[in-house]
Amino acid sequence: MTCHLRALCFDAHDPLGLAGFWAGVLGWKMSGDPQDGVALVPDDDTGFLIRFLSSQEQKTGQNQMHFDLTSASLEDQQRTVTRALGLGARHIDVGQRPEEGHVVLADLEGNEFCVTEPGNAFLADCGFIGAVSCDGSQETGYFWSKALGWPLVWDQDQETAIRSPHGGPKITWGGPPFAPKTGKYRLHFDLAPPAGGDQQAEVERLLSLGATRVDIGQGDVEWVVMADPDGHEFCVVTSR
Repeated sequence: MTCHLRALCFDAHDPLGLAGFWAGVLGWKMSGDPQDGVALVPDDDTGFLIRFLSSQEQKTGQNQMHFDLTSASLEDQQRTVTRALGLGARHIDVGQRPEEGHVVLADLEGNEFCVTEPGNAFLADCGFIGAVSCDGSQETGYFWSKALGWPLVWDQDQETAIRSPHGGPKITWGGPPFAPKTGKYRLHFDLAPPAGGDQQAEVERLLSLGATRVDIGQGDVEWVVMADPDGHEFCVVTSR
């Protein structure tokens, strides 16, 4: 059996404040589990937590991952934008063209996200979080498909996407050109073996698929820090 995606994690200077922002945008509830830090629990088929972890590292450059939020209508898109701005978001320019229909915003700590236009065919059957959009190669898309056991739902012109058989957001990789890596990424995935599964066996399986072990100064911890073929860090935690 493959591991499962337990959480998407944000490094944050103010984890509670950033969690409050995203709780307001998504309508999700905060988790009271102290072992998970500050976390949001999905109320739909998203299938993974969003965790906020304390970090004092400064953000440099654009994140390698961002949310694409969906809209049912132009009015719905504007409501999402207005709600996010009211919670402290701001408009940003990442090179989007005026004729593109999505709105690009940044949260309280500068993490980019998009509110997509209605009628986006690629995200038509997805929920409010339509996609976790990643900077990455076709090879890395293939790696994550095998790592999670999620089928490829898009594989064209070096762009790839996978999606859980149970629904939820797509995870996409946009292909070249790639943004230069400027230190530890601020967003990463937490993976876990299935219930009762063996963490070390899962680490070995991921190594065989092309992952590597990395040291980011984590010290003696119960999770294992790894990187995918493009060097994006992720953690393999223990099963619960």
